[in-house]
Amino acid sequence: MINVTQPYLPPLDEFTPYLEQIWKNKWLTNNGPFHQQFEAALCEYLGVPYISVFSNGTLALLTALQALDIKGEVITTPYSFVATAHSLLWNNITPVFVDVDPILGNMDATKIEDAITEKTSAILPVHVYGNPCNHIEINAIAKKHNLKLIYDAAHCFGVKENGISICNYGDLSILSFHATKVFNTFEGGAIVCHTKEMKQHIDDLKNFGFRNETTVIAAGINAKMNEVQAAFGLLQLKYIDQAIAKRKHIAEFYTKELSNIPGIRLIDSYQLSTINYQLPDNCKLITHNYSYFPIFISEQEYGKSRDQVYEELKTQGIYARRYFYPLISDFPMYSHLLSAQKNNVQHAHRLAEEVLCLPIYPDLEQVDVEKIISLLQK
Repeated sequence: MINVTQPYLPPLDEFTPYLEQIWKNKWLTNNGPFHQQFEAALCEYLGVPYISVFSNGTLALLTALQALDIKGEVITTPYSFVATAHSLLWNNITPVFVDVDPILGNMDATKIEDAITEKTSAILPVHVYGNPCNHIEINAIAKKHNLKLIYDAAHCFGVKENGISICNYGDLSILSFHATKVFNTFEGGAIVCHTKEMKQHIDDLKNFGFRNETTVIAAGINAKMNEVQAAFGLLQLKYIDQAIAKRKHIAEFYTKELSNIPGIRLIDSYQLSTINYQLPDNCKLITHNYSYFPIFISEQEYGKSRDQVYEELKTQGIYARRYFYPLISDFPMYSHLLSAQKNNVQHAHRLAEEVLCLPIYPDLEQVDVEKIISLLQK
């Protein structure tokens, strides 16, 4: 069985000393020594000023909205994992969906201003598949309308634009360290912020609001990362570049062999200038992490629908995934919203009906990649 992804795991014998140290420390959670080392190491590796790690990415999203005191309505995308919008509902915030660009699937910046109302307090875009949003235009809109800007950067560990981490954009950026991600700590997540004061506020919120033993400054929750996760993350950092290099090799091979099949469209990350909206001049200097390899299947040109291909691959033991299908806006807790209606998110619907993410992970064997390609070619 070939799954769409498989967690990268470092050598088990190298993790044992970390566990022995945890047993010796008898400090399992609550800002322990590995937690502190991990945050410092992440700041250095990612090139960000401040980071606060969490037990998972969804709790990081929930806390980010609390940290910025977001209320009312938030403009977001229907083309993402449900956690993006669920974090809004859990904070009693109404999501307002806008359509995406037809190439990358990122939020279409030209649609944002028409969705702003007197209740709008923030914009929550997603860097889909790790490809950066049109952050220059989105940031300009946020500043013009005095809106907070939070990026769901769950796919973006290590992604840079012109040498700068894309997690440095917006008021806050949220990372996921889930087992399916390029970089994992079993479960896990983080918030990237810009000031010491904001990091302190976030750290307070993820620990019940405690500032010290007797002072509670806010109604926080328990979202702390434990020492086992943090230690695992420190070890993973030693291998992340190697893991990404293996992903890159697979992605380049897929691209070479699949790029000329009628009816199959790839996201060519090196040709972002073809996208029909303005991108920064340095868009070709993007350092990717190859977190996903999506293809888009046109039934009319290819001769089979995306779902037919999906099912036929399964009969061969290949479990691709339809990321992201169905759209968030199609789920019952959102489908009643005016912004969720199909005519308002047409590009997102088309992508959701055509997308198929192929298996990609560091330990994927070349023979399996060739099998997948051969089946698609036939």
